[in-house]
Amino acid sequence: MSKPIVDFHCDVLCKLLVQPELTFLHNEGGKLDVSYERLKQAGTALQTFAIYIPEHLNGSIVPILESIDLFNEKVMTCPDMHFIKTKSDLQQCLSAGAIGAMLSLEGVDGLQGNLSLLRVLFELGVRAAGLTWNHANWAADGVMEPRGGGLTAKGRELVKECDRLGIIVDVSHLSERAFWDTADLATRTIIASHSNSKSIMNHPRNLTDDQIKAIIALQGRVGITFVPYFVAGGEKVAIDDVLRHVEHVCELGGEHHLMFGSDFDGIDHYVDGLTHPGQVEDLREALLKRYTEQQTEAFFAGNALSFLAEHLPD
Repeated sequence: MSKPIVDFHCDVLCKLLVQPELTFLHNEGGKLDVSYERLKQAGTALQTFAIYIPEHLNGSIVPILESIDLFNEKVMTCPDMHFIKTKSDLQQCLSAGAIGAMLSLEGVDGLQGNLSLLRVLFELGVRAAGLTWNHANWAADGVMEPRGGGLTAKGRELVKECDRLGIIVDVSHLSERAFWDTADLATRTIIASHSNSKSIMNHPRNLTDDQIKAIIALQGRVGITFVPYFVAGGEKVAIDDVLRHVEHVCELGGEHHLMFGSDFDGIDHYVDGLTHPGQVEDLREALLKRYTEQQTEAFFAGNALSFLAEHLPD
């Protein structure tokens, strides 16, 4: 039987939103990276489903609510799927050997600065939130925004309200200045759900050593991602290239703060041999050649699960 896997970021809800004919239970034509069958195949303990709204639909709460509806209608109706909203949900799911499903929001554009909508999303089960995608919005500048601004006044209110509610703040996609504003402001902790090391691959979406060390100091988590152009340069990116990012985070003191955030269904190019959850076992085999079984299982599940066991609402 497969050892448990936690993946802190996939974009399958976006595909279900823009291609309504797709189903999560039966992955006809293999059009989804993440599907019910593949989560079962991988031995997934928990999958975080990002609510990402493509730019041509973005700007109101409606597609966010539609994405949550799709999550309830297409994902949560599959057998043995458990919606993870509280610490007890997580414990019950793990005890039952079921597949946990958690909701995160990737970009708060659709809230339009209205924090009452954030509270509604919390009631609907959203448990993590990234403030931006790559560009600027009312809360903060994204990492690709040329001016490199930080949090706005409204963005600061948002971070404080996330902390109060128990929504985990995700700093992937934030500009560097907005990252530091958030790190300084957050009274709980922060995660980078799908970002790699800038020292290993110099891409704007990756984290500097100082940023990684700040997340470690806050007892947060860094989700190593399988986006090939965040992993390495060149046409062909291999699993060994992913391991270089794992090694570097560990060298910075992050052995207990490292997890994975695949970004499956948010990419159309792949690390060789890492195209869907069912293939993640190859990454495990590669890690076991360099790390102990205990360390490897912590990377794949233990570090993320211990974080959620502490930071999910009661």
